[in-house]
Amino acid sequence: MLLTIKDLAEQLRIKSSTLYAWASQGKIPCVRIHGLIRFRTEEIEGWLSGFAKNRPALPDYKKSGRDIDEIIAAAKRAIYNPRHGETGPALSPRKGA
Repeated sequence: MLLTIKDLAEQLRIKSSTLYAWASQGKIPCVRIHGLIRFRTEEIEGWLSGFAKNRPALPDYKKSGRDIDEIIAAAKRAIYNPRHGETGPALSPRKGA
């Protein structure tokens, strides 16, 4: 089955102009028939499922046995050091060498 720009825009809940742009940039699979842009349902379904595969999985904190507050505290310790917040002249490797 072939979908029109309007049909697919409604289905994806995006603007028609976005679909026109994606089609012209080759970002979405489409068929051009005498200047009209159409979309094959099965190609669009495959295109959409490709996004789900590339999505990184979020870590499950409950399974790790660590409390979210512990994880945040560890991240802060890794980022912040005792000099954090101090003011002073910036050290340049070129000037000191």
